[in-house]
Amino acid sequence: MEFKDYYATLGVAKSATEKEIKQAYRKLARKHHPDVNPGDKSAESKFKLVNEAYEVLGNPEHRRKYDELGTNWRQYEQGPPPGSGASAGGPFAGGPFGFGGPGGYTTMNADDVNEAFGADDPFSDFFHAFFGGARPDGAGAAGSRAGRSGRPRKGRDVEQDLELTLEEASQGAMRRLSIKHGGHARSVDVRIPAGVADGSRVRVAGEGEHGASAAPAGDLFLRIRVRPHTRFERKGRDLYTRIEVPVTVAVLGGDMDVRSLDGHSLRLKIPPATQNGQVLRLKGHGMPAIGKPADRGDLYATIDVRLPRELTAEMREHYEALARLEDGRPAPAGKP
Repeated sequence: MEFKDYYATLGVAKSATEKEIKQAYRKLARKHHPDVNPGDKSAESKFKLVNEAYEVLGNPEHRRKYDELGTNWRQYEQGPPPGSGASAGGPFAGGPFGFGGPGGYTTMNADDVNEAFGADDPFSDFFHAFFGGARPDGAGAAGSRAGRSGRPRKGRDVEQDLELTLEEASQGAMRRLSIKHGGHARSVDVRIPAGVADGSRVRVAGEGEHGASAAPAGDLFLRIRVRPHTRFERKGRDLYTRIEVPVTVAVLGGDMDVRSLDGHSLRLKIPPATQNGQVLRLKGHGMPAIGKPADRGDLYATIDVRLPRELTAEMREHYEALARLEDGRPAPAGKP
């Protein structure tokens, strides 16, 4: 029987932490999931093997037993085959897998087998020999799936991307999603709270895969993707925009209209001698905190001073007079 290197399957080192193992599993499970690769037998096989590896390495006790098996694998290969009725004094008697007893060496139920493939058993002979006992297809002593203990098992969590506009992220949104489980689709209405950020995850309790033996369903996790906006940039709970200000207003000061993200018109006071690129703040007109709609960030407006594209004779005269004042030059004869 070929030894299964579950660490290599998940692409992690034997010293990997539980978090690193879980992250590697989620990444590979998403990549090879049958819903993402319909009809791809190669991806299906990889998905099964990734799930098998996580069934073992994702459980600290099972992982410890697997590590002991790996250390003694060469010794096992030279010993009696599974189910041969080896004496209790063999090299694996009383070991972590209970080797040597009549009919096999089960210490772990096959209840955790991924049932997304129906009657097609997704786990290898290696897994069943050392972790699952009898094969559910009738090849072992138990004979069939009916031989399992039937203990409850919570359904798996499901992850899905959800794209929002910046306005929807600010105001909150309702979305109807189509969720697929085992080839079947169903609709779920989901409320997205106001204030969610790009890359955040929203948990929808009980909308994951169904549990086994009346156990609760898993959860649905939505990975939020916020589309770039044409006028606003978000940084934390603050928003940034740019406004054009005529040179006369920048020099003399005045008021300018600024359109907020929700479409309201705001009045921005421009102080005299405002410089190009200067940033002014409109307090409380940014993004809301999740669960606290009244607690909002700020809106920052970057000033773009707008210069005239054409000059009339009168405008040129005034600008020339201004230039003389700045240089301290006297006015030409006959001009004020």
